[in-house]
Amino acid sequence: MRKLLIYCLFTLIGLSATAQYYFRGEIKNEKNQPLGNAKIFLHSAKTYFYSGASHGSFGFTVKNLYDSITVSLDGYETKTIRVKTDIWQNITLKISEAAISKSKPKLISVTKDLKQGSRLNWFTGDETYFQLVENEFVQASGFPNTGFSLNVNKASYSNVRRFINMNSPVPPDAVRIEEMINYFNLRYREPEAGQLFRLETQLTSCPWNKMAQLLYLNVCAKKLSLDRIPPGNFVFLIDVSGSMDMPNRLPLLKAAFQLLVKNLRPVDTISIVTYGGSVGIWLQPTSGGEKEKIIASIEDLTAAGDTPGESAIRAAYQLAQSTFIKGGNNRVILATDGDFNVGEKSEKALDELITLQKQGGVYLTCLGVGMGNFKDSKLQTLAKKGNGNYAYLDDIAEAEKVLIQELTQTFYAVADDVFMNVIFNPAMVKQYRLIGFDNKKEAIAESDNDLEGGEIGSGSSTLAVFEIIPTEQNISSLQSEMRGNLASLQLRYSLCNDTSSKVLLSAVPQNFTVFDSLDRTWQFATAVAMFGMKLKQSEFIRGANWDQIIEMGRRSADPSQYLQKEFIGLVQKAQELYEPSKKKKKKKKGSDD
Repeated sequence: MRKLLIYCLFTLIGLSATAQYYFRGEIKNEKNQPLGNAKIFLHSAKTYFYSGASHGSFGFTVKNLYDSITVSLDGYETKTIRVKTDIWQNITLKISEAAISKSKPKLISVTKDLKQGSRLNWFTGDETYFQLVENEFVQASGFPNTGFSLNVNKASYSNVRRFINMNSPVPPDAVRIEEMINYFNLRYREPEAGQLFRLETQLTSCPWNKMAQLLYLNVCAKKLSLDRIPPGNFVFLIDVSGSMDMPNRLPLLKAAFQLLVKNLRPVDTISIVTYGGSVGIWLQPTSGGEKEKIIASIEDLTAAGDTPGESAIRAAYQLAQSTFIKGGNNRVILATDGDFNVGEKSEKALDELITLQKQGGVYLTCLGVGMGNFKDSKLQTLAKKGNGNYAYLDDIAEAEKVLIQELTQTFYAVADDVFMNVIFNPAMVKQYRLIGFDNKKEAIAESDNDLEGGEIGSGSSTLAVFEIIPTEQNISSLQSEMRGNLASLQLRYSLCNDTSSKVLLSAVPQNFTVFDSLDRTWQFATAVAMFGMKLKQSEFIRGANWDQIIEMGRRSADPSQYLQKEFIGLVQKAQELYEPSKKKKKKKKGSDD
């Protein structure tokens, strides 16, 4: 009996020593929304665990009945608590002060310590655009350091084209000159082997201001080989609400997505979430090899109901997380006119929603369509905060350009949070003005705001143009072989899914070439910039006229490039729209002949 008692005692001690508890709980924010991918550090085991990507819950075995954990997540305050491991834990994280700052409207260009002004709003009916403030001239001696965000957005050009083809004046806030220039992917040059980016600069005379010079900065991103791009996990998030029941909306998107599907591979996974009246999974995750099944599913879409955009976005991200491919291209592709009318609708609320959803490593591409109630500002917000990009489809040709010809630029990023710092040399530059990259009025109003970079896609060329007023030393150096540098460049970026920052440094030499002797791609970029400034009714281009832009376009356009030839016709249409008296004179002259 004594031996039996001793045996039982040792057995109980052994069971106690090897006891395990299933520690469970859920992590949420102060709005009671689940927080996925939160990091949970178990102090006793010195081991990390993570909450579920889409639901924020967790569960794992532990040895101790009492323990302590530290919970952390980017954008939230770290929390350390003592826990009893056999009971359910409800853990709430507070947004950090840094994250609150990040949720404010961000600048896309900034000059250190400089205060900027603003201007009046523009009425656009039911369409919404952010109110932009055009960059002004800056004294290089007082403010030599300026920076701007880089991205692959090109939506503004096709949207501008839509207005002009409808014989309608273009709202100035719809004109984003940097997007118009980069629509054409000009001067793409492959980076050297082993390099992610290639930098090129050029200085020339300014066609509309004899006292100024133009400085071009071109950034080319490495091109990924189509046979080596990572597998894609694409969730098509398609708006099928009643507002999409027009030929240039849902039917256009159906044709566009069918084009995209034809270029998918068996390693790619496609899902479809629709929202119109309700939100639902229209197509469960399907291999890209099953093209006929996916195309038939797209063809069956019909438009009806209201627009519950908020809940649809949550559903799409949750589906993307459930089929997440580690090391792959995980992306939600939102296609809509942007007219959300159920749930969170404001730009600020959508900003917060996407900032929360992107924590799981899923990117976002926005495809805008439609007119009259088009919400450009909402799609800009979603794409920017979703680590993604934004394109506007005005016709099927544009859909083919974005989804087929520029597939890797649109859907395969090579770097995140990309921005350029330019430090001007006051000995060579008296004043400078960044053309385009205009800031939202509300972003400028935030005195403690900072610069937010963008996503750069594979094989993209991003071109920025400065108008500068040269110093006497600059002008005199044109006759000398001893030319100093105009500025120095710092290209800052992060690799995808890596928060550590990298920097590429380069000098800007005084390599002046008269405008008429420039390579025609620089000249064509200038014509596009002038076109954008005329549409914005910019005070900085009063010395230029429509005929000058048309002639420059004709002289510099590549005849083998349809879009460049189309540009000339677009400027001619704009001239007739903005100068109707000229149109009447031409007609009168034709009748006299």
